Amino acid sequence: MRIAISKTELENEIAGRFGDAFRLHEKLPPAMLSTGIPEVDALTGGVPRAAISEISGSVSSGRTSLMFSLLAQATANEEICALVDTSDVFAPTTAANARIDFDRLLWIRCANNLEHAFKATDLLLHAGGFGLIVLDIGDVAAKDARRIISSWWYRFRRTVENKPTSLIVISQEACTRSCALLTLELKATGEWATAGVIKNNVYEFSSPLKTESSVRVTHANLLRGNEIKIERRRPIIPGLNESRFQAQSVVSVG
Repeated sequence: MRIAISKTELENEIAGRFGDAFRLHEKLPPAMLSTGIPEVDALTGGVPRAAISEISGSVSSGRTSLMFSLLAQATANEEICALVDTSDVFAPTTAANARIDFDRLLWIRCANNLEHAFKATDLLLHAGGFGLIVLDIGDVAAKDARRIISSWWYRFRRTVENKPTSLIVISQEACTRSCALLTLELKATGEWATAGVIKNNVYEFSSPLKTESSVRVTHANLLRGNEIKIERRRPIIPGLNESRFQAQSVVSVG
């Protein structure tokens, strides 16, 4: 003897045994990691964890200062960080002045081998345990970066999305395509603010256009006069208007 049972009755029976198995769960917004730059954090909330963010810009655009700021902020908060240095351009002395804690930083030099850099990043993402991973391809020619196959970026996006890790890509021109949740394009709009010397952790401007005799070294000071174009693929801060994030925003630092 067969007993007919409707779909609704079946779902109600299963739901009674297994709770909210049929309920659609809202995906929570990702946790954020501060950039250490108040002007940027005020608009973006920081860089998202469990996602890729890209920082692009030409030489002297401030991309390295922003990278140092992220690493300094993360290591100060006791995050374990990794830097995949594709072209061996990382300067430890400058990084030390930026107050990066080397005890919490894994530095991987790749001797201009792009394949090694991507394989190292892949291993780090799968290993877990890192709060921040930076893949620096800023000294790779833009035409070569554009040739990077999309499957690598999709692989990184799938790997990081379930981890409490922020993956930051440093590049000359945006190349992660739609795989980055947040992109920051840096552009110097005036005289580069680093026309001076550092003495006892105080930055002294030597430019005649600067009125200050000396200011305390901060990443915001190093980025002063720059513009950062911000683009999000989707809203990452709850409660904010989604239409705001479909367009690009521009913030001036300093």
